[in-house]
Amino acid sequence: MILKRPTESELEILEIIWQTGSATVRQVNELLEQKGRNVGYTTTLKMMQIMTEKGLLSRAMQGRTHIYSAMIQAGATRNAMIDRMITAAFGGSATKLILQALGNHKATPEELREIRELIEKLEKEQKQA
Repeated sequence: MILKRPTESELEILEIIWQTGSATVRQVNELLEQKGRNVGYTTTLKMMQIMTEKGLLSRAMQGRTHIYSAMIQAGATRNAMIDRMITAAFGGSATKLILQALGNHKATPEELREIRELIEKLEKEQKQA
């Protein structure tokens, strides 16, 4: 299966659909506006129609309303995007990506704790293998 590559704008819409499960164009447009994106209803509609044609979204009728759902999974999409970025921008090195991300972003104590826990888990798995 070839994983579809959403654009940045499509990814914003997908994030909303992944969070809500399904939504109308109006709901998506309102949530985009709440995020500070000043996008007109017709622009959101056109984007979602294109995403349906590309196989990123499905559309079902509920009365006279179109309800959109994601056709691709959040986790698989994010993993594919990260894999592409690691390959293209970091020469295949996940370590370089992580160091760059931590250097550019002040991690919270909670984020650092989660990172330590992940490292410990990975080390345990490696010892067991």
